[in-house]
Amino acid sequence: MADSRGRSRTVFGAYLRRLREATDPESLGLPRGQRRVSGLRREEVATFAGVSVDYYTRLEQGREENPSQQMLDSLCRVLQLNEDQRVHFHRLAGTDPAPRPAPLTTDVPREIRLLLERWSMNPAFVYNDAQDIIAVNCLGQALYQGFSSMANFAQMMFVDPHAKSFYVDWDLVALDTVGALRQAWGKPSVRPGVQEVVDRLTAADADFAQMWSGHAVIGKHRRTKRLLHPSVGEMTLEYHDFTMPDTGDLHLLVCDAEPGSRTEESLRLLGTGLDGEGWRGRRYVPPAAAE
Repeated sequence: MADSRGRSRTVFGAYLRRLREATDPESLGLPRGQRRVSGLRREEVATFAGVSVDYYTRLEQGREENPSQQMLDSLCRVLQLNEDQRVHFHRLAGTDPAPRPAPLTTDVPREIRLLLERWSMNPAFVYNDAQDIIAVNCLGQALYQGFSSMANFAQMMFVDPHAKSFYVDWDLVALDTVGALRQAWGKPSVRPGVQEVVDRLTAADADFAQMWSGHAVIGKHRRTKRLLHPSVGEMTLEYHDFTMPDTGDLHLLVCDAEPGSRTEESLRLLGTGLDGEGWRGRRYVPPAAAE
């Protein structure tokens, strides 16, 4: 274990030195002048970070065991690290980086919206950690056409009366929804936005308030959900959830059906029933009600 810690400090020191050498002095308002080293001098980094030159030297030499998170953040600022570099820098030093506060993402790049529309047989959605739906393709709109609003998945689940007839296993899907919100609430960077949704739903629905008080934490992963669609009847869909890199707190949700199944045919039917204003087919009538 001691050897492992020593190697980690050595790698951290080498990475720190490489970052210092790659930092342009002029980006900090320093003259380039005649330098014997590329990038910044040790004393320059130490001054801007607010530490002694001796302490900084020990860091580069791998002789400092417990650098503070505050000091590491100062070095990240001086060395102008991007988010990926900052996370790696902290991990090498043996600390978890404190998340940077950020507002919930409310927009999706155009290329992602175009990608969603290419999936003609897959309902697809982009949503943020507060479960606000940011983008949806046409088939996704057709899948949820019985709901009065498609602004937020959690609100659809607990406030819209259609949810309990749409989700065959509503109680299980509802608990997954609450557990995902609870997991997102654990991220300090997005907690305020998630808390707004929690407060709204706690006041609006007793089922949500009870489930939220249970503190269940459920990560996003593949789920099989049974649905009763008002236009095409029973469906069984696989819900695949992906975190989208470089987009803040956005997630991609793609629904898929077993090839050759009745649900796949139902998706095809939903797709052919779309026009500029949405679904134009007939409402589904259960066999018993049709007799």
